[in-house]
Amino acid sequence: MKSLKTILFVTLATGFFALWSSCKEDVPSINDSPTETPVEPAKMKGTADLLFTDYAPLKNNPIRLYYHIPFNATTLTPILLVFHGTDRNAQYSRDEMIANADKLGFIIIAPEFSDQYYPTADSYNLGNIFVDGDNPSPTTLNPESIWTFSAIEPIFNFMKARIGSSLNSYDVFGHSAGGQFVHRYLLYKPLAKINRLVAASSGWYTMFDNTINFPYGTKQSPVESSNYNNLFNKKVFIIVGELDTDPNSSELRHNEIVDKQGLNRFTRAQYFYTQSRTAAIQSNSAFNWKYYSLKGIGHDFVGTSTAAANYLYQ
Repeated sequence: MKSLKTILFVTLATGFFALWSSCKEDVPSINDSPTETPVEPAKMKGTADLLFTDYAPLKNNPIRLYYHIPFNATTLTPILLVFHGTDRNAQYSRDEMIANADKLGFIIIAPEFSDQYYPTADSYNLGNIFVDGDNPSPTTLNPESIWTFSAIEPIFNFMKARIGSSLNSYDVFGHSAGGQFVHRYLLYKPLAKINRLVAASSGWYTMFDNTINFPYGTKQSPVESSNYNNLFNKKVFIIVGELDTDPNSSELRHNEIVDKQGLNRFTRAQYFYTQSRTAAIQSNSAFNWKYYSLKGIGHDFVGTSTAAANYLYQ
């Protein structure tokens, strides 16, 4: 029979080892790094939508978020923010990209800037920088807190927490008016956590040029004196369908200034890309942008979004 001393020793030793093991597990290894784990089942909502009101300055102008989370998504699955055109139909934009998201492995978040709360091109395409973007002035400059652009990072942070993502950056895709929105978002929110950006089939562009007045350039706008070199270093794709050549297409702006960019979306996309590349060369900046024209595709969201998904994730 074991002595009382032996029993006492074993008991104390066992307790000490258990305590040591517990403490040891709480100390992270210096080699620990984020691991790819499945998104928590309770947070996986598949295909759904919700009303976003968490950004206080625009709380009275809510944004409905249409999203799709593949059921095999992990904490490291890429997140793509998708921006609709003038139809303001984010549900359509999300739905038409679901098959690509499931196939290529990315999460879709499509904010909808409704006509009810964001009724004009000023409040959507031009980011609500000015009360009247076609007539910019210091007195009509809106506070940055109510720029439409200012809601995007809060949307990302909100959805990141909701789905349990470990990512600190996101990809961006915008088509037509959405293409206008995203290239201006890049310009006016240079510190945004953008990983890669695709501006597709924009009707016209704000040039990275401080000798041209806003909205066609940056003169008389908050970034007039900015250095754009870091933006040329971003991973940006300018894409457009080769058949997107109708000069009389609806919502296609024409005037003496914008027609210098070309008379249709196809030539304007080329102009924006080549002028941006020239500006980068003149400033000795790295230029990581790419231009793609899409064969057999006109002003078509489905074909253009499929190409964008392939460029980003294939």
